[in-house]
Amino acid sequence: MTILTTKRYCVIVILQSILLIFDISVNSFVSFARRYPLDLLILYVVQDFCHIIALAILLLSFFSTYVFQVGLLELLYTRFRLTLILSVFYIILSIGLHVWHVTIVWHDPFAYYWSKGFHALSAIHKIVAVLYYYFYKRAALKIGDPRFHEGSIWMQKQLSFS
Repeated sequence: MTILTTKRYCVIVILQSILLIFDISVNSFVSFARRYPLDLLILYVVQDFCHIIALAILLLSFFSTYVFQVGLLELLYTRFRLTLILSVFYIILSIGLHVWHVTIVWHDPFAYYWSKGFHALSAIHKIVAVLYYYFYKRAALKIGDPRFHEGSIWMQKQLSFS
């Protein structure tokens, strides 16, 4: 495994930002595709695929740190636990919402489909999405901290606290 260089870090952050912007755009404008259920299905599949790619990129960023290569997984896990949990939870919520939405809209795209359960799931999805965007972007920027990519006094202090 290679250590994260500045150029590689910039490319990764830009790619992560593009994936987040795509996710925000799909969540914002998906109602325009309601008329065409097949387009909606394709859009949702691509969005879910992008969620999985975003999580994989974040994990690869973790794996390329010096902290990971030395074997201090617990240090990375404690720093980025909430981001990882939110990422997985957001993927599960998104897939659930997408399946429910496509199932409802598939036969009659213009029918009223906002049941209480669907409304609750949609609201929870939007709230978790905001938290996901914040914590994912924060983790993407924090993983570039030089302390994670070289041996340092900070890491020795973290080891002494463990």
